[in-house]
Amino acid sequence: MPPPPPPASLTPAGGGRRRWKHRLSPTVARDRCYTRSFRSAGLRPAAIPLPDGAVVHLWLPPPAADPARPLHPVLLLHGFGAQATWQWAPFLRPLLAAGLAPYVPDLVFFGASSSPAADRSPVYQAACVAAAMAALPGAPQRYAVVGVSYGGFVAYHLAHAFPAAVERLVLVAAGVCLEEADLASGLFAVEDIAEAASLLLPQRPEDLRRLVGLTFCRPPRFMPSCFIRDYIRVMCTENVKEKTELLYALINGRKLSDLPKINQQTLIIWGEQDRVFPLELGLRLKRHLGDTSELVIVKNAGHAINREKPAELCRLIKNYIVDPSVKYRDDRKASWKNAIKRFVGSSLRKVDSSRPLL
Repeated sequence: MPPPPPPASLTPAGGGRRRWKHRLSPTVARDRCYTRSFRSAGLRPAAIPLPDGAVVHLWLPPPAADPARPLHPVLLLHGFGAQATWQWAPFLRPLLAAGLAPYVPDLVFFGASSSPAADRSPVYQAACVAAAMAALPGAPQRYAVVGVSYGGFVAYHLAHAFPAAVERLVLVAAGVCLEEADLASGLFAVEDIAEAASLLLPQRPEDLRRLVGLTFCRPPRFMPSCFIRDYIRVMCTENVKEKTELLYALINGRKLSDLPKINQQTLIIWGEQDRVFPLELGLRLKRHLGDTSELVIVKNAGHAINREKPAELCRLIKNYIVDPSVKYRDDRKASWKNAIKRFVGSSLRKVDSSRPLL
């Protein structure tokens, strides 16, 4: 009897087709560009094993040019729809030029980070990041933390669980104060977690188009289907089960009354037209934290502030972290009290017609 044919994945023809697809993929090309931008800025990758078997992939900052003037460490945490290189590549050189030393990890189940643990909570993500930072040779004792969207959830719990390490916090479009009941109340454009997962982890071009439309204040007009399918194949097909479980752990049973308060000075940055995490959540977070926080509302920006307003976001981050002796150094900050008035005074028709996703 002749031996069975090898699996399709091992046949030369199949492997050759996949290799050519990989070479011609615009998403892979962009991913390589982002990685090169990290390396050209002087950052170097490291894989930090943790006692529970998790591995955190982390980009480390370059050494200070002048040892007498060390760089100020800042931990940058990416959101749910990206990994470290995609989220933070445009920010590295401006932050380094401002005297900041960026540490940029991939959160667990994103990029090259992984874990055998069953815990999917943002508390576990925070513990992994803190353990990875503590395991670094010459690890900084204290650092500022910037978290975008899902990374803001992790940053918040990091600040709560490790107050001795986190000195200041910047939360960008992070719906930390959401409740599961907000889904049923109609605050979002989705009715349950499963629908949210189908959009935040798109597997079809129409889902990705809808997600982009909700994420950007001005979505790109030209989105060829071939590019969308390529992006989904490269960026949206790994760890789908684990990432779905992350969403359920994030939202299921969540109540504002269970959210602990943190004592660190916190800058809250929100896009005025955010339809993923609506502005109401930013106002709610400001009320929750009180005088230790400030809210800045960025006009003509949606949830993807880092894409739509990168220069303004970078300026806000730099101004807040570089000089810890002041609460906030930017003279163009928005008044959160005025924001509440604008939000309350907006028409119900407008709110209903642009309900945010989640």
